Amino acid sequence: MRDPAENAQLALLLEVTGTPKPGNVDRRRDHENLRFEQFMAGAVGAFEGLRAAADGEPIGRAFERAVEGMADQSGGNTQFGALLLTVPLVRAAATHRLTPEGVAETVRRTTVDDACGFYRAFEHVDVAVDDPPEDLAALDVRRGTAAVETLRRREMTLYDVMERSADHDGVAAEWLSGFERSFEAATWLLENSGPIDRRVSRTFLRLLADEEDTFVVTRNGADAAAEATERARAVLDGAEDADALAGEFVDRDINPGTTADIVAGALFVALERGLVV
Repeated sequence: MRDPAENAQLALLLEVTGTPKPGNVDRRRDHENLRFEQFMAGAVGAFEGLRAAADGEPIGRAFERAVEGMADQSGGNTQFGALLLTVPLVRAAATHRLTPEGVAETVRRTTVDDACGFYRAFEHVDVAVDDPPEDLAALDVRRGTAAVETLRRREMTLYDVMERSADHDGVAAEWLSGFERSFEAATWLLENSGPIDRRVSRTFLRLLADEEDTFVVTRNGADAAAEATERARAVLDGAEDADALAGEFVDRDINPGTTADIVAGALFVALERGLVV
């Protein structure tokens, strides 16, 4: 029987095998500088940090260790956002609190040291983020370790950091909502039937159809995000072909990465609740 750390690693692996996921790396499609096997290697490399989260290491440090291990492959950032979801989910599961209320309590208990660990994780990878407002420039996550002094002076916990980002970052919004979308999508995965790669694809499309992807907003703009959501709805309605859309979005570099991150979180919850692989 798998424990939470092993289920988290498996969730990362199952997420990338889901096919088709329009705009994302999957079994049939690579990006120009990011390939399927690099995601597999990232999931393997992240395991030490996932194990640390299950064993009670502080969330920020466990997350940094997971990101550092994930980055030990030639593609760079493969699963940063997915780890920001799965690490606290692992902690909640390891302490028998894998419910929306339990995870909400877990993340609210994060500390200033956890925030510092989160910022240090940016030393290991390049992550696409929006420029912060001028008054928050000292807390730009791209400053990495250089922002630690400001975090300590302002006594900002990792939950506080997520709270400042939740209005424009779908992963941070999960932290504030009790991982609402992750738990809902886990239910979809459990209720559906058939091969898991197809369940993952359908779940991805449902999430994208429900809400615009904040990573697409950051990289491609609001119009592209709105288009991605509209066309995901068209696939679900039978008006568009998922495989054709997947190829088009890869060619146009429209990558709904936040949606994929939430699918990874949902897969973890589903595996903990009995999803059979």
